[in-house]
Formats: sequence, C-alpha cells, structure tokens
Amino acid sequence: MVKTKFVISYSLPSANRPPLSTLLILIMLMASRLSFSRSLHPLLKHSPTKTKTPFCRLTPKHLNKSYLCPLWSPCFSFCLQSLHYRNHKSRITSPTFSFSAFSSLTPPMADVSVEANPLLQDFDFPPFDAVKAEHVRPGIRTLLKQLENDLEELEKTVEPNWPKLVEPLEKILDRLSVVWGLINHLKSVKDTPELRSAIEEVQPEKVKFQLRLGQSKPIYTAFKAIQESPEWHSLSEAQKRIVESQIKEAVLNGVSLEDDKREQFNKIEQELEKLSQKFSENVLDATKKFEKLMTDKKEIEGLPATSLGLAAQTAVSKGHKNATAENGPWIITLDAPSYMSVMQHARNRSLREEIYRAYITRASSGDLDNTPIIDQILKLRLEKAKLLGYNNYAEVSMATKMATVDKAIELLEKLRSASWNPAVQDMEDLKAFSKAQGASEANDLSNWDINFWSERLRESKYDINEEELRPYFSLPKVMDGLFNLAKTLFGIDIEPVDGLAPVWNSDVRFYCVKDSSGSPIAYFYFDPYSRPSEKRGGAWMDEVVARSRVLSRNGVAARLPIAHMVCNQTPPVGDKPSLMTFREVETVFHEFGHALQHMLTKQDEGLVAGIRNVEWDAVELPSQFMENWCYHRDTLMSIAKHYETGESLPEDVYKKLLAARTFRAGSLSLRQLKFASLDLELHTSFVPGGSESIYDVDQRVSKKTQVIPSLPEDRFLCSFNHIFAGGYAAGYYSYKWAEVLSADAFSAFEDAGLDDSKAVKDTGHRFRETILALGGGKPPLEVFIAFRGREPSPEPLLRHNGLLSATASA
Repeated sequence: MVKTKFVISYSLPSANRPPLSTLLILIMLMASRLSFSRSLHPLLKHSPTKTKTPFCRLTPKHLNKSYLCPLWSPCFSFCLQSLHYRNHKSRITSPTFSFSAFSSLTPPMADVSVEANPLLQDFDFPPFDAVKAEHVRPGIRTLLKQLENDLEELEKTVEPNWPKLVEPLEKILDRLSVVWGLINHLKSVKDTPELRSAIEEVQPEKVKFQLRLGQSKPIYTAFKAIQESPEWHSLSEAQKRIVESQIKEAVLNGVSLEDDKREQFNKIEQELEKLSQKFSENVLDATKKFEKLMTDKKEIEGLPATSLGLAAQTAVSKGHKNATAENGPWIITLDAPSYMSVMQHARNRSLREEIYRAYITRASSGDLDNTPIIDQILKLRLEKAKLLGYNNYAEVSMATKMATVDKAIELLEKLRSASWNPAVQDMEDLKAFSKAQGASEANDLSNWDINFWSERLRESKYDINEEELRPYFSLPKVMDGLFNLAKTLFGIDIEPVDGLAPVWNSDVRFYCVKDSSGSPIAYFYFDPYSRPSEKRGGAWMDEVVARSRVLSRNGVAARLPIAHMVCNQTPPVGDKPSLMTFREVETVFHEFGHALQHMLTKQDEGLVAGIRNVEWDAVELPSQFMENWCYHRDTLMSIAKHYETGESLPEDVYKKLLAARTFRAGSLSLRQLKFASLDLELHTSFVPGGSESIYDVDQRVSKKTQVIPSLPEDRFLCSFNHIFAGGYAAGYYSYKWAEVLSADAFSAFEDAGLDDSKAVKDTGHRFRETILALGGGKPPLEVFIAFRGREPSPEPLLRHNGLLSATASA
C-alpha cells in the first residue's frame, strides 16, 4: 500500500509553520510507525522480523476486556467503572459455539462431579442463571488443575508449528477466559458478598496459572522457532501477528527474568490483581453506602418527574412502602441516574453541593479508603516496569499500543491548546447567563454549579430541555432504530431470541445477529438498567466467547462470537418504558459499536478475532464511530418517537439538537484531557512515596486542564476505576487517540453523501469488511488505510467539535 510521507521543518518562522491539524497528522503517523521500535524491550529489538505496530497481550487476563465508556462529559461523569430460566439440559444445542470446560487434551479429574457444577458442564451458552457463589471455589480449582495438566502436556509435545503449538494454546486460553469471564461478569452485574469472597479466594490461584503459562519457556521457544523458520513467510498476516504478539507478551510476562527477579515479578502481579479487585469493590460499596432521604418536596425542587419516580422507587426498595413520586419520601443515591439528575436539575444549591462532595470523595475514607491502594498500585507498577527494563509503567503500557509516551503527551497538549480558549469562553458565558438569571453565585461559580447552569444555558440557547426529550427516546424505539441502522450499514438483521440462553436478570434481553441469508453469525446479551444494590456503575461491552475455527464443535463452521452490552440507564417507572436522555442514547450506540467489532469479525483465528489483539488505543474506533449516527437526521428521527403518541421529534428540535452538539465542546474536551494527562503523569514522572502525593499531582494537572480548579478535598482518583481497575492504566489517552480515527472514519460517509442511501450502504459495507471484519489480524493503521484510502487526519474531529477555527488560530 502506498503511504504518504509528511516532512515538517521546525526551523520555519512561526508565521510559516504548519497548522496544528498537520502537526496532529504527524503525531498519528509517527507514533504508529515509530512506537514499535522505540518501545521494544531490548530482548525483542533483534528479532528477525519487525512490524510497524505493537500487539495486544494475549494471556488469559487480557482476553476478556471490558471496554468502559469514557468520562466524556460533566453530565456523564457517572461513566466510571462503574430471568428467563431454562434448565441447561434442555437448551437448544448449536454445534457452532458450544463450550466445555473439559474439551481438553486430557480427561476430566475423576474425583470431580461435572454434573453438579455448572461451571464444569458442557454448555451452549454460559449458565448465568445457575452459577452460585458455592460453585466458584471447586469449579475454578478443578478447571485450573485440568488446565495445568493440559499445559504440561503441551510443553512435552510442543512443536514449532500451528497444530502442535497455537491450536492447543488457544484452547487453554479460551477455557479459562470463558469460565473466569462468566464469574467475573456475574460479580459486575449481580454482586454478593459470598460471590466476592469466593472469587477473592481463588483469584491468586488463577493468577499463578496465568503467570505459569505466560512464562512458559517451551512455548516461548517454539514461537521464536516459528518466526525464524523457513515456513514463516507462508503464514498469513493474522498468524504472523499472533506469533509476534505471543513473543512480546512472553517478555512482558517476565519469561526472560532470572529466578529471583521472576519470583519478585510474580509477587507483584499477584498483588496488583488483588489490589485492583479491592479498588473496584470499594468504589461499588462506597457508591451503595450513600443514601439521602428527602421528605420535603421544596428541597428537591427542579428534579424532573422521571427522577422523582426513580427516587421514590428507590425509597420503596429501602422499606418506605408508601413512597410515591408525587409525595415522597425520596432517596437520592450516588448511582448514575440519581446523581446526574441532581447535578443538572436540583435548584437547591446546598443539595447539589452535598451530593457533589459525596461523589468526588467516594472510597476515600474509613475502611473503603482507596488512597493506600492507589499508592501501592503505582509503586508496584513502577517496580514491575523496572524489572522488565523500562523507565516507567507508561512505557510498559505503550509497548502494546499504537502510540509512544511522547506522542501521546504531544497529542494531548495540542488538543489542550486548541480547547483552552473555547473553555474559558464557555465559563464566561456561564457566568454571564447565571448573572442575568439573578443567581447569587454568578460571580463565584463552584464545581457543583457548572452542570446545573450549563443545562439551563443549553435550554435557553437551543430551547432544548433534556428531560422533556425523554418521552421521545423510549428504549424499545431506540433499539429498533439502532438495529435498522445496522441493517442499512452492514447488511445484518438482529432478532430477539429471549429464552434461548439463560440470563442473570429478568431485564436482560438476548439477541441473534443474522447475515443477509438469514444465517446466525453472532449473539449478544443486553442489560440496560441501573441496579445499584448489585451492579457496578457505568457502561461496558465485553466478550463472552470469540469467533474461532479451532473451537468449532463440528469441525466445519467457526464457533460464533457472543458479546454482552451493559448500561446503567433509568429503569422503567410504573407503566412507562425506560425513557432515555440523549446521552444514554449515545451510550447504547457506543457500546454497540464495540459489540459490532466483536460480532462481525471474519477472522477465524481466535486469538485475533474481533476485539482481540486490537491495539488498545485503536479499539475505541468503532464505538465512537457509532455515536456520530445519533446526530444523523434519518437515524435520529427513526428512533425519536413519542412513546405515547408515536409523534416524531419535531424538525426544529432536531436542528437545535444538532446545533447543541458543539455546546461547551472546549470544556468537555478539557475534561477528557485532564483524565488522560493525569493518568500519564502518574505513570511516568510520579514518584511513589516522594514529596508529592497523588492528590498534589491531581491538583497540578487540574490547573492546566480545568478553568475552574478542582476542590482541594477532591478525591476523584479514589473512584477512577478506568486506570486502577479497568485496564486503562497509562492508556486513558486512547479515547482521544481513537476519537481522531473514528471522526475521520465517519467523515468518509459525509464525503460519500449522508443523503445518498446507496453511497451510505457502499461505505458501510467497506467499513464492515475492514474495521469490523479484520479484527486484530492486521495493524490498525493498515486497517484504517484499507477503509479510508489514506492515513488519518484530525480535522474531522476538530470540525465535529467546533474547534477547527480555534486550532487554526492556536
């Protein structure tokens, strides 16, 4: 493929220097081309075959990734990481995706009752309804014994060829991924103390096996031999990617460390796993712990009817049996819908302040204090990096991403510069508006005022009230419109098949994805509603099983992929369906984008199918791409139907919604840049135990990235699940990196003509055959070029955000 080369002279006078957009292009291109060679571990630099981009990790702990939605707007700050019963014996059997914990190289352990433990049974779909806490300890321990036997057998018989190395390895990786993914998912959506305790007890044993597998010298040597063999050039590109990533992963897993250093490395990995788990649990418990009972309606003035209904419903669940939306009592929580509603709509400023302070100090005191956990995590990550020969943990993280540390920082600074002046103007607009409204706080707006007055300004400027829009966005209509869009773009049909697979809650829906011939190609679960008593906050997508030729049951058709999408939107209240905010609509589209990449893959090699082996800073491309369709007229009008009258969203309201897209874009951009910059700062220059605390770093970064600084007592870091429990450590910048890719990808549809149905279908087909189909079997830059016909440009992102003019003058 022809690749354009950009040469920029930094010796030019400032008047002749290229615009920021050109510099951003350079950042993207240079990072994608140089990161691999610069970030390689010394032991990998002399590999006979080098590639342009690094590869994702493939050990079991990385096979199940939860792609959390970003902390992408003030009103969406809750996006932190945050029963159709069927007997398993009577389920419909499908030979293309059945899974067995004992489809292994050696027979099952004789002393284990396979029939008694659902984790160890042969199933078509995971038995989410049958697995209990008491199954975890015996089930995982039996499975680990079995996998240990399989690994020993593999090491004895391994040969440097695909059937004798990669295929048995994939089976081992897959079995642990599926079963551990099952119980870990239940912990996220149906948390109980008993389940937590069981997982916590067996987790060290699971990590021990992962390390044993990741540090296997026979497997590492066999992969090196494949790479150096004459047959290397006959392998497909996807197969080469698998080999190269396994070699890199082995080094990052400590395969080359001496015995004492390897022992230290393994202790660090065990401790990090435990700390991340505890961090997440503390956030969930702190969120659940807070409740504010309200009995005076004057105190909650401004809250919309949907919020009052939810608050009353919560009160009923807490024992206030006579609570009603009209008369109360009402219970306010820190769960997403409740928190967001108070911050946006409560006229009671003291209530906003109380809820805001509670939210930003979650998990920062008492038994749930995450401060020492963060300190220890950062200390151990730095130790791990040093053991592996890196300067800091960010370099370890970037070893498996498109970017380098320097290029990620450079991108963030360029975007910060472009966003700062617009964000300052946003604040001036807010002060002027609140002053005109007679607000006593107008000259001294605090953090708990921003969302409230932003919502009032947005309503005034665009005549849009987000709460008044809810009746136009009922969940059933939104899903119908989303599925119709998928049919138009990608030629697929999505049908509900509730009852085919067991689920963990009666609200969960199950769907089948079919191709144009009507044949099933994938399945997915959808769990839409908030359940603060048992379900962590935020929204995420994860894989249940991946597409795989090796894991085919009939030896002919590849095993079909299965995904789950989880959101935390307002549940139905009374006879009303779930009525969504526009942000919640965007979130569903976002998570569905992740699911599409997992489900529409055409890769048959399981280790690079779907979202597997896609560099982390490229994996948000499909999800953020799908958000753009929420502003596409035909798509939006197809989902925006009043749930009672069927009336379409008025045309003038659509135009206002479109105009409001860039509302406070500078401020929202800075918010994301703060999180990304703070993440990189903590994982590059921060010295654990030094003179500066984590909160000092937070304050320092905030001064550069927030027009109104954080409160001195802000402890947001204590609930920053993304980087301390969610896989985004030294990787939060990925949202912005991938946003450049996703905006440019959508601009291909704009260029083709969004009103030209044939052009949209043709472009959608090309998107499916490249971005969605190729998975991790090809470097993401090459995949992007295959779709777009050129390398990425940041101009569409800046244009969509209304920041292009600000960039040009920066």
